[in-house]
Amino acid sequence: MDNSRRKFLSSVSMLAATSMALPSWGFGLGDKKLRVALVGTGVRGTSFWGRRLQQHYSHLLEFVGLSDINPGRLEAAKSYMGVQCRVFVDFDQMVRETRPDLVIVTTKDSTHHQFIIKGLDMGCDVLTEKPLTIDEHKCQQIIDAEKRSNKKLIVGFNYRWSPYATKVKELLMKESIGKITSVDFHWYLNTYHGASYFRRWHGERDSSGTLWVHKATHHFDLLNWWLDSDPDEVFAYGDLEYYGFNGPFRGDNCRTCAHQKACEFYWDITKDKDMMRLYVDHEKHDGYIRDNCLFRDDINIYDKMSAQVRYKNNITLNYSLTTYSPYEGWRVALNGTKGRIEAWIDIPYQQNVSVSQAELHAAEMDQGKKDATEYQPVIVHRLWEDFEVEKVAIDRSGHGGGDEALHEKIFEKPNERDPFERAAGLRDGAMSSLIGIAARKSIESGQPVRISELTTLEPRAKRLLED
Repeated sequence: MDNSRRKFLSSVSMLAATSMALPSWGFGLGDKKLRVALVGTGVRGTSFWGRRLQQHYSHLLEFVGLSDINPGRLEAAKSYMGVQCRVFVDFDQMVRETRPDLVIVTTKDSTHHQFIIKGLDMGCDVLTEKPLTIDEHKCQQIIDAEKRSNKKLIVGFNYRWSPYATKVKELLMKESIGKITSVDFHWYLNTYHGASYFRRWHGERDSSGTLWVHKATHHFDLLNWWLDSDPDEVFAYGDLEYYGFNGPFRGDNCRTCAHQKACEFYWDITKDKDMMRLYVDHEKHDGYIRDNCLFRDDINIYDKMSAQVRYKNNITLNYSLTTYSPYEGWRVALNGTKGRIEAWIDIPYQQNVSVSQAELHAAEMDQGKKDATEYQPVIVHRLWEDFEVEKVAIDRSGHGGGDEALHEKIFEKPNERDPFERAAGLRDGAMSSLIGIAARKSIESGQPVRISELTTLEPRAKRLLED
């Protein structure tokens, strides 16, 4: 066994033995490389959890199987990732015949629970993309499965690992502004990135659980982690007022639409070779249209959302998500007994810059390593004092540098103590999803929703110990 593999196995053993306050990432013990099987071969699966792992960690792991309901996409994914493993339309068959140590789940959100539960029940550790799942019933099934399986479940929250988000966490851990009492958090999706959700399966609530779950889960996880507490109660508003049936015209898809010249959202998928090879070339197998119409009648999610969340430690949160902003970015203000922290990313008026929104999104999704050449401010304003500016070096690639840091922690440095407690397991995945699920239920009922009424997980004032 080579030294790198011996170091990896030793480190995950140490992590499993010593980590009492965090979810353990000690999986894949043995004398051979970690055997990995991937289910769901869309963009995120084949790039971040596929090609990037193959390129950077092949000395520690090997792909033993790929699974997808679309056989054509499977072959395209295998070629793109550069792997030589077997491919399977039947997930159960893949697990039985390849015996992976770790199953990575990157399927449509509504099916995450199926493969998480099967993977755990069949004796595998499981790593899933966010969100954990889309409703409280599926969430409870996952909770029950992990308890009976005695295996590990990791949720791949990458935003926690960006240097900018980590700086905010560091300031809060130092109690720079005293005890936190309230938070305002607002996320803006532009007409390039925001529109893409309505173009895809995410625009249908049976598949995504709405953007309260698919997208806002990212944001709620950041907040839960920053505030070191679980949500207690949620009240929300939301509506569909821009996309879907609100559009001035509609077509079957962008490629064949008669309104290409008139539609500001026209997207020519034929110019993207990877999208053509992964999706368009294989539509005949499952009927999935990647360049679907933003104004189709099937869209039934919200495009404007706002919520109030009370945390178990009595912090109150005001949250909003806009899906058709002229720019992409976010801002947060944390109020404490000794002052206020303000942070933001890509608010053009505060930075006096003009950027291409399409290029901005492309950089975020880029898995190539780039040096941090930009600095973004975090404002710390204590009571009775002038404000201070903390300058944070940021990386534009891979979700602000979070993607690379997450992989490095899981596969290279699982034994290194993380002072910022960024490891995410079942409770983290559940609590972030449950805020979105509660928000959706609140809109439907017109009433606040208690998190404790949704599953057997009891919210805690402090989020330390895993179940």
